[in-house]
Formats: sequence, C-alpha cells, structure tokens
Amino acid sequence: MRHLGPRRASLSASLKIGHHQGRCRTPEEEEAHIPFAQDSLVKQWNSMHNVADRSQESETPIQRNKYLLNINVGGKLFQIACKVLAQYPITRLGKLALYTDPAKKLQLCDDYLVQKNEYFFDRDPSIFHYIFHFYRSGVLWVMDEMCPSNFVEEIEYWGIHLKYSQRCCRILFEEKQDELNEYLKIEKELEAELEPLDSGTQFDGQFLGGFRKMIWNLIENPYSSVPAKIIAVMSSFFVLISIVGMTLSTVEEMKNKTGKMWMEQMETICAIFFTSEYLMRLISSSSFKNFLRAAFSAIDLVAILPFYIQLLFENLDEADTLYHEELHKVENVSKLGKVLKLIKLMRIFRILKLARHSTGLRAFSFTMRQCYQQVCCLLLFIAMGVFTFSALIHSVEHDVPGTDFTSIPCAWWWAAVSLSTVGYGDTVPDTILGRLVAFVCISFGIILNGMPISILYNKFSDYYAKLKAHELSQSHQLSRRMHLKERVMRKLSECWRADPHYHH
Repeated sequence: MRHLGPRRASLSASLKIGHHQGRCRTPEEEEAHIPFAQDSLVKQWNSMHNVADRSQESETPIQRNKYLLNINVGGKLFQIACKVLAQYPITRLGKLALYTDPAKKLQLCDDYLVQKNEYFFDRDPSIFHYIFHFYRSGVLWVMDEMCPSNFVEEIEYWGIHLKYSQRCCRILFEEKQDELNEYLKIEKELEAELEPLDSGTQFDGQFLGGFRKMIWNLIENPYSSVPAKIIAVMSSFFVLISIVGMTLSTVEEMKNKTGKMWMEQMETICAIFFTSEYLMRLISSSSFKNFLRAAFSAIDLVAILPFYIQLLFENLDEADTLYHEELHKVENVSKLGKVLKLIKLMRIFRILKLARHSTGLRAFSFTMRQCYQQVCCLLLFIAMGVFTFSALIHSVEHDVPGTDFTSIPCAWWWAAVSLSTVGYGDTVPDTILGRLVAFVCISFGIILNGMPISILYNKFSDYYAKLKAHELSQSHQLSRRMHLKERVMRKLSECWRADPHYHH
C-alpha cells in the first residue's frame, strides 16, 4: 500500500500550488514557512483596549517580524508574508511590501498603528477574505451572492485584475455585471421619462421666476394642485372632442350647412385651447432651446398648425377669386381643396397629446425605444420572408392560366398577408406546390410572430408597473395635501367653537 503524505493545511487543500518536490510539507515545516491557514493569522480587532492591557503592552518590548505584514481590514487582522505579496508588485499590498519609504507606505493605507505595526484599511473585510485567498493560492474566487459593482470596486482598490479568476467564474460574473449595468441604464432612462422637462428649482433667479413656476406647475405637474389636475383633464377632454369632431365631419349627414357650422365652431374652440396651452408651456419653459427639441412640444405644435394653415389658405383663396378668371379659379380651388384635406388629416396627430397624461401610452413608447433592436430584427425577418416566399410562389404559379402571381412584386402582398396569418383570401395558389409553399409561409409567420411577444410584453408590463407606481405616489402626495387643508380647517372650526367669545 502506498504511503500517504500529510495533508497540506491551507484554505484549498486539494489545490496544487507551485512545486513542492513531489511531496507536501509537514505541519512543522508549514508553520515554519508561512502558516496561512492558522486561525491565529486572522484575528478579531477592536480599537478599544483595556487600559491595563495597554500598560502591560507598553512594558513589554515590541517584537516586529520583518517577514510578515500585519493588515487590519475593517477590524479584522490578517498576516501575509512579504515574500508572497512581492510576487504581485502592481497590487496595493505588493507595493506596500516592496516600498521602503514610510511616507509612500502611508499613502497606500488609511491609517498605521505604530504600537502593533499594523496597516489599517477601511474596507469590507468579508470581500478581503477572497483577496487574502488570492495571495495564498494565486486564484481569485468569485461568489454568486456578491454584488458585481461592489466586488469590482473592491478589487480595483486592491489593484487586482479580474483575469486572475477562473474562466468559468469570470464569464458568469461578466454576464451578471452586464445585466446589472443594463438594468441601471434602463432605470436611469425611466427616471428621466418620469421627470418633466424642467424642474421647479430652475426658475430661481430668472425673470418672473415665481409667476413662470406657477404656470409650469399648472401645465406640467398635474399632481401639484387641484387646478393643475383639472387642466390636465381638460386637455385630454379637448383632444377627444377634436378627434370626435374630425370623425363626424366625414359623415354624410353632417355635411350640411348647420353641421359644418357646428364643426367649425368646435374646431375653433379646440384650437384656441391648444394654442393657449402651447403658449403657457412656452412661457413657463426655462430653456427655449430645450423646449423646441422636446418631442411633446413638436406634438403640441402639430396639433395647432393645421387650424392656422387652413385659415391662411382660405384667405389666399378668397384673394385669388378677385383677380383670376373663372377657369383658373376652379383649378385653383381644386388644388387648394386637396391641400386642405391633407392639412385637416394632420389633426389626427392630436391624439398623441394623450401620451402626456396616459401612463399606458408612455409605457408603450418607452418599450418601443428600449426594444428597437428586437423590433428592427423582426421587421428584417418579415422582409426576408416576404421576398423569399413571393419568389417561391411566383416560380411555381406563374405558368397557371389566369393566375394573380404574374410577377414577384405582385406576390409581395400575398406573402405579407400570409406571414401575418391574416389571410384575406383575395389571392390564393392553385397548384399543390403552391399550397405547400403557402403552408410553409404561414408556419414561418406563426413562429416569427410568436418570438418577440414575450419579450415586448414582459418589458411593457415592467415599465407600466413602474410608471403607474410613480403616478400613484404623486397622487397620494396631492391627496395628503388636500387632507391636510381639511384637517387644518376642521381644527380651526373646533377652536372657534371652543372659544367662549365665539358663542357670545
């Protein structure tokens, strides 16, 4: 039977480190060399000592070991050999072991205890255990329960690179770190989405700052007061009235003289309200440049431009009738009518104003911005499917008499409808091969449509929940302020009633 040597006392007994000439050291040799695994080298430290102990220590001569470095990390004492630290000269402790100038050593640590020759570091002792193990074994261990940001900050402080860790641990750690960075990035963008364009503090020291701040709270912060909430509700109400009016104007029964007059009056009232709202936002903006670059400002401008452009063209039309002949006037009215129809159609963009006060629309917009890569990839797959299956269906159906697949562009509509699994039935293949191609196209469309749904839905639900929580917190603050006023008035009325002079 083979004689087994004594097991090496270390934090990782099964890990082979260095060359030990084919055998492990005995406990006596291990202790004489550097007893890393001994409990005596990791000691609890307390800055408050007994006075009697201090007097005894002062009488006892201090024995300094020049081969060991006493490291105090957050109250725990570690002893590491200078020879081991010197193997990593670019690290903080490696420099501490190699420097001979005391001033340079003090720059590397937070404090130095002369009585015990201890270098104090105000860092996390739980993470330093892994740093201590790294110097002992040469391998940096990464645990899953650690915070990636905190761990990276600690190892950067000690001057240790992540490349000293195992490859499997490093890959998992980097994936977790990327996920955390992406999460923090989305949280930051979501906070920017929740915050308005300006803040109330930006009006301090500006011209008419108090007045502009009051207008800003009325227009941009619906949870600041009850009138601000009323204005927000009125804005949504006028948007809906405008859309309903535009819809009813296309009904045949509303095209008479009375119906047109009512529609014009309704459009005028909505335009006046939208113009007043836009001017109030412009006045209360702290930065004119940022106001023009904002998306909601562009939507507000598009909401009021059609009305004024329509008035301008109508006035030009009346001026032209005075100077043109009858034939030219008819042609001019025909061209002008097409332009006015296009301008009136721009009023449909007023519905985008609801996104200012609609949590669902804001969450949908934020989801599309965050998932634009997935959406673009989906559109690319749809385009590839349309071109591929339209070419296939044309190649197998173009010889059939009376076919609708006369060319590949004519088959694009069929391929797009089949990929979306709508299937209007206006264009269908006649041959067996054509139906087989149609079956493959529909199957590919089902798989393609099901891929991004889970991703988009999960992100939309997450963003919507966060936006809704922020909205509820703002509404609770407003309700608390309203209840505070009620309580104050109730207390004042009770005081008046308790006053004897009140009864007289």
